[in-house]
Amino acid sequence: MLKRILHSIDSFSSWTGRITSVLIFGMLAVLLYEIFARYLFNAPTIWAHETSAFIFGTYFMLASAYVLSIKGHVSIDIVYGRLSVRAQAILDILTFIFFLLMCITLIWHGGSVALDAWRMGETSQSIWGPPLYPIRTMIPIGATLLLIQGIAKFVRDLNIAVRKEP
Repeated sequence: MLKRILHSIDSFSSWTGRITSVLIFGMLAVLLYEIFARYLFNAPTIWAHETSAFIFGTYFMLASAYVLSIKGHVSIDIVYGRLSVRAQAILDILTFIFFLLMCITLIWHGGSVALDAWRMGETSQSIWGPPLYPIRTMIPIGATLLLIQGIAKFVRDLNIAVRKEP
């Protein structure tokens, strides 16, 4: 049953990663539009820069669980890469508390900021003034997805550390 749960978590992270990856094309379209409008027609937009930042922020937060599932996050392999799989798992178990604290902080504080943004109808201070609550909401959602994938990794690391096999 545990294998099915872990597989379901991985599948969900993979699914969200694939869906989220499409956002890059939206960001590319916005940036290309701005380039053509600005340099070919001398008509820059007031919304393209912020929109591309919002799209990238959403992409960054929602793709983090997928990146963890494929071991794509940056790591310092000078020492870690030379360790056995079991030693890597033990090190990951020991550092899980920092990961857990980071995710809980992002969920707790990010959720509070998102709720306040929704309550106030917070908007950007730019001339365009788009609503900020959708992008603020991506922080606790992305952190929750990352935490769930991180717990799956933690369970796998425990299995490797105890049974000495992946």
